[in-house]
Amino acid sequence: MARVLATDGLDPECVKILLEKGHHVDLIHFERDELLGGAISGYHAIIIRSATKIDSEVLAANMSPDSCIRLIVRAGVGLDNIDLGKASEYGILVKNTPTASTKAVVEFTIGHLLTGVRNISRADRAMRSTIWAKKNSTGTELSGKNLGLVGYGRISRGVAVVAKSLGMTVHVFDPFLEKDLAKNSDVIIHDSVESLFSSCTHISIHCALTESTRGMVNFDLIQLMPDVSPDGTVCGRHIVNCARGGILNESDAHRMLDSGHIRSLGIDVFENEPEGNPALSSHTNVTSTPHIGAATVESQKRIGMEIVNLILSEFES
Repeated sequence: MARVLATDGLDPECVKILLEKGHHVDLIHFERDELLGGAISGYHAIIIRSATKIDSEVLAANMSPDSCIRLIVRAGVGLDNIDLGKASEYGILVKNTPTASTKAVVEFTIGHLLTGVRNISRADRAMRSTIWAKKNSTGTELSGKNLGLVGYGRISRGVAVVAKSLGMTVHVFDPFLEKDLAKNSDVIIHDSVESLFSSCTHISIHCALTESTRGMVNFDLIQLMPDVSPDGTVCGRHIVNCARGGILNESDAHRMLDSGHIRSLGIDVFENEPEGNPALSSHTNVTSTPHIGAATVESQKRIGMEIVNLILSEFES
């Protein structure tokens, strides 16, 4: 029997399966001071989302001679809130669920793109204030525009499929792109992120947060973006980040929104969560959401089942 802790929730059906298999499951969210006090040391498997950070200090505080931790599962894709090196040193297996939320985030990204170019959130705010802002809500179409994807993993490739079906030309920068995938892909591959931004009026971020990508999308890079599309439309510049907070320099983005250089920003992830960035979120041309890209009923069930399979494989094999 494994003692399983889900710090940020788990689908009830998945909890039921684990219980029926004889495992113990606790759904408890521990604050950082509790984590540093050794609150998770008695569990064999720890399931976390973005709200829980297991860094080197937390690991050290929970790795006494009596510690039980064998497995950490990130319910989602990104692993930047886990110190992978330290976990490996302690002999802890770290897993994620990379495929379960793909469809949800793809749809959500396209939703943010559409919201930005069609002024949906701006028009909604006006209507809530009893303002019929029809004349001020004219947008542009995605068809005929260049979409630049920073990173070309599962989610980004899904976004590319939908974007192309809407008539967009897709451009990609990913230094880790496999040669065969690049060769057989019907997207335009760029050899630098600067080249990508120089070619695209619309940008969507899909890379991991690392030391090399932290703050990468900044004033200098955004300054390179054109505001006229290949079809001749003055469409402005549009950016979406549903990947990880910290890749986009929020202060630079805010400054460029104020100047009008950025026409719209759709943002689901922030440098500081759950605080977010209230000043940025209140900007007229920003649509912000509280890290809910993967938050669909279907996605959470798929994530939960992947987690169940990981736990059963580790503790019943």
